[in-house]
Amino acid sequence: MNESVSFQNAIESVEALSIEEQDLLFDLIKKRRIEARRKEIAENAAQTLAALKSGTAKSGNFERLKADL
Repeated sequence: MNESVSFQNAIESVEALSIEEQDLLFDLIKKRRIEARRKEIAENAAQTLAALKSGTAKSGNFERLKADL
């Protein structure tokens, strides 16, 4: 989307849709947000695994973490 859409314009556009279209849009947005979060978690996991393999990650309990700070 090259054009910037204001939040209010987006709301008005959604309100102009039928109830069925609004429901489909909400489902689609929810699924896309879930998928984006899954991707973010997978990227974080990959970074953590890489840090563990390279030896740059630290492990321990809360007391050790607090002592390191």
